[in-house]
Amino acid sequence: MKIAVIGTGYVGLVQGTCLAESGNDVVCIDKLADKIEGLKQGRIPIYEPGLAELVHRNYRDGRLKFSTDLASGIADAEIVFIAVGTPQGDDGGADLSGVWAVGRQIAENLNGPKVIVIKSTVPVGTNAELARQMKEVARVPFDVANNPEFLKEGAAIEDFNKPDRVVVGARRPEVAEILHELYAPFLRTDRPFLVMSPESAEMTKYVANCLLATKISFINEMANLCEIYQADVNDVRRGIGHDQRIGFHFLHPGVGYGGSCFPKDIRAVVHMAKSRGLEPRMMLAVDEVNEAQKQVLVRKVTDHFQGDLAGKTIGVWGLAFKPRTDDIREAPALVLIDALLAAGAQVRVHDPEAIPNVRAIYGEKITYCDRPYGAIEGADALVIATEWNEFRNPDFEVIKRLLGRPVVFDGRNVFDPERMVEMGFTYYGIGRLVPEAPAAG
Repeated sequence: MKIAVIGTGYVGLVQGTCLAESGNDVVCIDKLADKIEGLKQGRIPIYEPGLAELVHRNYRDGRLKFSTDLASGIADAEIVFIAVGTPQGDDGGADLSGVWAVGRQIAENLNGPKVIVIKSTVPVGTNAELARQMKEVARVPFDVANNPEFLKEGAAIEDFNKPDRVVVGARRPEVAEILHELYAPFLRTDRPFLVMSPESAEMTKYVANCLLATKISFINEMANLCEIYQADVNDVRRGIGHDQRIGFHFLHPGVGYGGSCFPKDIRAVVHMAKSRGLEPRMMLAVDEVNEAQKQVLVRKVTDHFQGDLAGKTIGVWGLAFKPRTDDIREAPALVLIDALLAAGAQVRVHDPEAIPNVRAIYGEKITYCDRPYGAIEGADALVIATEWNEFRNPDFEVIKRLLGRPVVFDGRNVFDPERMVEMGFTYYGIGRLVPEAPAAG
């Protein structure tokens, strides 16, 4: 098929590239000329494992093109995906200005019947409203459908190629059939292709993210409770996870979720509910618990140093909101850095991918290190804020030698508390039972 994808952010670039990889002719369109020129020259604006190789190969082979010209970009397309950002607005709801603007441009340049598919995460009712707005301008028939994405940053290529399910919201069976044909190569293992109304598809995306965020906030709150009562949340997690009604997914305690989806989607649902007179008590609590959880590391570090962080040096491993991405939006590490700087501490940081994005925020206020050990040289403590795999099995003797004090704050429960204490570290985890250090002598 001939496909156009408008928006070359995280969703749009992955969507366009993976569809090109499966043999379609794809044009990715963006209004940012520098970004498009960079893509043509092989510069990928985001870090996602495997994406750069696919972009380069499909661009080289001519299946993937990049353009700033929307009119020419959609001219031959049978399907046009809208994948522009829907950031959180001032009122907490999704800012749909990009969707409305792109929809109008598409309508003004339609040269024949096409299927317009909203890939962006949008509030319920957006498909219907976009169709209404476009009909005021368009001179030819078209369809508007919804196709929410369920990609995990850090595993987006695999998620696209091997989806749990594909959800499509369409008014007409013919539109659903066109999209089924497009996605058929990715459904060869009998994964379901679910057709529903656009309203149900829009809601499905939000409900999925709200439930996953709820599981994270739940286990984080239970981890805090475990600490108070001298229980170990890892044992508790194993004790409940084998219950098939519960499972283990998203039950890993830590310092809170971040990123571009969960925080804004929770708040968008809150806004949607309140706008119709419904009090979203659970979603408000999920958001409140998560924001409070981002302060847990701050409190542990502050308490350990008895409120005096002035002049202390803290090494931080991990800046992205999760491993295998350079995305720092709403990352817990930034909350920690802000608090440390405000308390007068010196901060040294390392992250495999996110340093350029963090440097754009903090400039020279903190020290950036290319290697993990550089971030802890002479530091008074190490804090782990993101669980990159390369942090899981470090040389602990080197860590002890480089640290001014053998203190580790493990915000992702990467290390085993018993082993850390045996090696002479003062160790703090999240909801973990930490044994007492052996008596000296």
